[in-house]
Amino acid sequence: MKYDHLPKTDIKVSKICLGTMTFGEQNTEAEAHEQLDFAFSKGVNFIDTAEMYSVPGRKETQGNSERYIGNWLQHQKRDKLVIATKITGPNPGLSYVRKNMDFSKASILEALENNLKRLKTDYIDLYQLHWPERKANFFGKLNYKHDFQDAWEDNFHEVVATLDGLVREGKIRHYGVSNETPWGLMRHLEESKTHQLATVKTIQNPYSLLNRTYEVGLAEISMREQVGLLAYSPMAFGVLSGKYLSGVLPEKSRLKLFPVFSRYNSKETRFLTQQYADLAQKHGLTLTALSLAFVHQQPFVTSTIIGATTLSQLKENTASIDQVLSEELLQEIDAVQLLQPNPAP
Repeated sequence: MKYDHLPKTDIKVSKICLGTMTFGEQNTEAEAHEQLDFAFSKGVNFIDTAEMYSVPGRKETQGNSERYIGNWLQHQKRDKLVIATKITGPNPGLSYVRKNMDFSKASILEALENNLKRLKTDYIDLYQLHWPERKANFFGKLNYKHDFQDAWEDNFHEVVATLDGLVREGKIRHYGVSNETPWGLMRHLEESKTHQLATVKTIQNPYSLLNRTYEVGLAEISMREQVGLLAYSPMAFGVLSGKYLSGVLPEKSRLKLFPVFSRYNSKETRFLTQQYADLAQKHGLTLTALSLAFVHQQPFVTSTIIGATTLSQLKENTASIDQVLSEELLQEIDAVQLLQPNPAP
């Protein structure tokens, strides 16, 4: 395994982070523990979950991911693991998670106490805001359209001050954001600098061969402000394994089970995936190895979040950490991207 530090901290994290949104929906608790055991045996010390998981979100399974991890944690040395979780952002369809789906101080404190109880721990290493309160470009949106009816009021100071207080109490060690925009990330940094408060250390956004929108504005902020990307969906919901290229959705695959997740399933993504599959074959690589190694090698990526529904998938995905792509191959990847830039934002 390879490791990096959460920016501006002494916390060493594996370059592969185990994503757990399938725990409790596609994976049983026994399967979840099997994945956790295997990942840890391969040197993965970084685990990512969230208040709302499992995905897709349902009242019946909400919090199961944290519960499964919490039960597993009871048999581990807590200080050997880095646990990241999240507070859910506003979404009318997720009103069962909490009564007030906002980032007020009361909501953050309530959500965190529930996170801690489910995870059976007394602190969170990295606490993340799952998505912004305001209406903005995330979850597949491009071409920003300002909503003049958006009732959101700038409350960055309250949010950052609340998180700073939790750091001082020792309930969280650091905080991060997720599905955030360049403007939002800079506002977090501005509040921290202006008022000497805890600084955002990471941003968890989608990043893959099919979605390189992070490079447009956020990558420069990552490098200049030292905010590490935790890249999620590096395999684009499995599309970059090549298993959907035939046009037939395999049984029990995520896109077959949950057609609502159409973000990575389009004519454009299939076209580009085929180009990358041909490129991988030309260089004697699997499409999976090419896809994950590309993400691992980006200088702004602190860790790549890998989720799997089977142990065999997890084994192949973790093995990608040893693959290094040549500069020539990276240039060929860039040439392919120009054929269909960012088909799955």
